[in-house]
Order: sequence, then structure tokens, then C-alpha cells
Amino acid sequence: MWLDAKAARDAKVLATPADVKEYGNSYVFVIDMPGLKSEDIKVMEEDNALIVSSERKREEEKEGVKYLRMERKMGKFMRKFILPDNVNTDAISAVCQDGVLIVTVNKLLPPEPKKPKIIEVKIG
Repeated sequence: MWLDAKAARDAKVLATPADVKEYGNSYVFVIDMPGLKSEDIKVMEEDNALIVSSERKREEEKEGVKYLRMERKMGKFMRKFILPDNVNTDAISAVCQDGVLIVTVNKLLPPEPKKPKIIEVKIG
């Protein structure tokens, strides 16, 4: 229900690790985004899905410097999470600190129980 791994494969993008937690009034997505600035991270909700994307670019090569090892992954990142029906898509917040993005999606308040409706009986 939460992850749409096929979307990431189809888009040929890298996936970054994420945890999804449920609280009484919200869902919290904790996503590793090391080396990325908050202004480079895009968080959006579309068609009841939470989409997080970014791109990590390699720094420009300097003359006289050559890489001996390139282990850090570069390229586009994307995670797509299908949201359950009980979320308030108008109440989503995102904070990035120390390379970790935290997205909070509030749940909808449960509907109030229907009260019995009293129907007046008229004299016929």
C-alpha cells in the first residue's frame, strides 16, 4: 500500500531508504536525503500519492584532479508512497535537517457518529 517500487524502476531513478510510521493522528515518512539541500528536494501530493524527488549532481571536475574511487550515487532520486484514504492532503508538512527529510501527513478526523433523527408525528 505504501510503496510504489514499480514507479521508481520505470522512471530509472535511484531510491533512497525510508521509514513510514503511524501515529494516532498522523503518518510520518522519514527519508534519508544525505548531501541534499532542502531547496533541492521536491515534495508533492498528487492523486492520493506522496512523491519525494531530488537530484544529486557530481561536482564539476577540476583540472589536475582525478577520481580514484567514485562510490557516492549521483542522479535523480524518487520515492512514491500511495496514501491511505484517511489522510488530510491539505495538511502535509516537510522538514529537512541533517540529511533526513521528515514528511508529516495528518489523518482526517473521524466522522462524528450520526445522532438519531427524531421525526415528528403529525395528526392525520
